[in-house]
Amino acid sequence: MRAANNRSATYTPAVHWILRITAAMCFIGHGAFGVITKPSWVAFFQSLGISEPIAYRLMLIIGTNDIMVGLFVLLSPCRIVLAWMTGWAFFTSFLRPMAGQGYWEVIERAGNYGVPLAFLVMSGWARSWREWFEPIAPRPSAEPDSTRMEQVAMILRVTTALLLIGHGGYGAFVHKQMLADQYATVGLSAVPGGLGALVPGIGWFEILLGVAVLVAPLPALLLFIFAWKVATEMLYPASGAPFWEFIERGGSYGAPLALFFLKSRRAARDPIGGSMKVAAREGVA
Repeated sequence: MRAANNRSATYTPAVHWILRITAAMCFIGHGAFGVITKPSWVAFFQSLGISEPIAYRLMLIIGTNDIMVGLFVLLSPCRIVLAWMTGWAFFTSFLRPMAGQGYWEVIERAGNYGVPLAFLVMSGWARSWREWFEPIAPRPSAEPDSTRMEQVAMILRVTTALLLIGHGGYGAFVHKQMLADQYATVGLSAVPGGLGALVPGIGWFEILLGVAVLVAPLPALLLFIFAWKVATEMLYPASGAPFWEFIERGGSYGAPLALFFLKSRRAARDPIGGSMKVAAREGVA
């Protein structure tokens, strides 16, 4: 059992770094749009009763703060910052339906708040006020907390499912024009049925992927989802949008990739369910 514990522990730093880097990507990318004063943000401020001139002034402040938070997590993460990231990302996601964009926007941005939440839970709840500010180091644990890692896996599982279902909803139900423009950029407008059939078709495919993650998050499926999200989000810069759009969606890549590493620990003492299989094999031996 000790050997199994040690093998299991070697995966913890990998998950740590995946969550750490992709959480930072989200805030750095989001902050960049604040610094360059993205015009579409004005509607979010106005939904809170803030005028356009003040909105543009606040964008620079908020964008700078987001970048600083992202860099802080990248260089020296701590629990209080992860808690802030989770709450802030969840709040800003809800500004979109408040501005009339619909609740698919909140669901699709699950990676923005789900990844820092998973990172916070994996790091363990602070037992004192000082632990909220202590740096979180990527040290493996010889005795992994199975309950905690099960919680992390469930958060990443739900996060991955939501971001897929939310993005799929854009195509399946909203028929978002942005998606049609992106697909046309890479030459997909010539497919049978045209973009009118392709946009909802891909949308339903992504919704099915999200449901599949909830039902059976197999490692091969998670690896495919990771590659799928990287490829589809690259359509933003491919269609002429700033590369910050791809950076901002770091959580969409981090959630399935981190869950892939957790679900791949079947051969060791796996907090997600592999321990029973190991015990059974040891009993037979």
